[in-house]
Amino acid sequence: MPNLVPAAHQPGPGRSFRLVRKSLALACTLALVLPLAVSPASAQRSKLPLVRDAETEALLKDYAKPIFKVAGISNSEPQIILVNDKSFNAFVPDSRRMFINIGVLMEAEAPGEVIGVLAHETGHIAGRHLVRLRAAAANAQIMSVIGMIVGAGAAAAGAAAGSSDVAGGGGALIMGSGSVGKRSLLSYQRGEEAAADRAALKYLNATGQSARGMLRTFQRMSEQQMFTRKYADPYAQSHPMAQNRYNGLLNEAQKSKYFNQPDDYVLQYRHEQVRAKLFAFTSHPSATLRAYPRSDKSPAAQYARAIAAMKSRGKGAVKEIDALIRVQPNNPYYYELKGQALLEGGDPKRAIAPFRKALSYKPNEPQFLVWLGYALVAANVKSYLPEAERLLKKAIQRDPNSGVAYSQLAIAHGRQGERAEADLATAKGLMVTGDFLAAKRYAARAQKSLKRGSPAWLQADDIVAYNAPKLPNRR
Repeated sequence: MPNLVPAAHQPGPGRSFRLVRKSLALACTLALVLPLAVSPASAQRSKLPLVRDAETEALLKDYAKPIFKVAGISNSEPQIILVNDKSFNAFVPDSRRMFINIGVLMEAEAPGEVIGVLAHETGHIAGRHLVRLRAAAANAQIMSVIGMIVGAGAAAAGAAAGSSDVAGGGGALIMGSGSVGKRSLLSYQRGEEAAADRAALKYLNATGQSARGMLRTFQRMSEQQMFTRKYADPYAQSHPMAQNRYNGLLNEAQKSKYFNQPDDYVLQYRHEQVRAKLFAFTSHPSATLRAYPRSDKSPAAQYARAIAAMKSRGKGAVKEIDALIRVQPNNPYYYELKGQALLEGGDPKRAIAPFRKALSYKPNEPQFLVWLGYALVAANVKSYLPEAERLLKKAIQRDPNSGVAYSQLAIAHGRQGERAEADLATAKGLMVTGDFLAAKRYAARAQKSLKRGSPAWLQADDIVAYNAPKLPNRR
């Protein structure tokens, strides 16, 4: 930076202009990449740990559906994507995707708390905040550049006059200009966060739901900020302080005739099931047994203990899952769990039946299709392979980002002697996980055996010709 260069070595006018022009170009670039759009596939490439669970995703869709409808985005519903992170956070990188940390579900004690988060993020999408944030980011960068230009001019004038005070003032102005631009952007972000909060209240009221859950979330956040907010600069935050958000919403929320409306008991039951499931799958079995001891006879506790038993590879896992099924014989997720326990326990043939049962209740659930196809392939019976291939292709049509589906489809093709099709499926799976170089190699090999101009050949050709976009250097 010019202000860090001693006066005797200040660049001449030509060099200053080049630096400024480069900074302006950088400002424009940043405006285009902030916020960075993320897809499930690109999230995998950037090592964002994603979670797939049909039960949790179905619950979130049911939470969000009425919100999306009243917000006017039901015709292009954003995909809700789970992130394997236990912190309480959610974000929307664009109008098509909403990322929710599993910590939101695990910390929330009632459905309303999660629904409030979804309503807030929906407010960002419906309000087109992301589009305007790019413009605000550009303005903030330009403000910083203008400050640098003015500061460089003041420093140069001071140096020419022999005044170290003026030169020093110019340097301070240069350093301060970045702060001005940053604070301007943060101020804009805080305004958009407040607007999303107000939109969330509107959506909750329009759907006949209470905002108490959203207020509980801000209360919990405020308690966590109790010490840090004493020393925090409120103007250097991207979000308003939680207590301020709570205070700003309380009166308006209490005016709603639905404020004392209780949470739907069916959603509460499903919420507790999902909380227990996520805890058990992401924790050591001993931690699960401490959190859900044998003395706890609730369905959620029994669910968590059955998952812990499966993770421990214990022989009693299937027995515990069968006990769940006897109580709820129509619960497809219990059959899914049983199939998973058998498959991971090395008995894929026995896993086929419970996966079929799960699919009978939800015939179009792509994750159930993948599980059943996986079990059919793993059973290593040649007569099972055509069905496995059909199921996996159906799953991919509904969920094109399933790397597991592509890998199992490649195995099914390979065992049937269809080497080119196996290579193409492998290439597609590698594209999903972001290994573009390996995908190109497999696609090129597949092309050699495929009929030129056929749909499969053209798909392989698209992969061979693909040039991955260069991601910005994020430091």
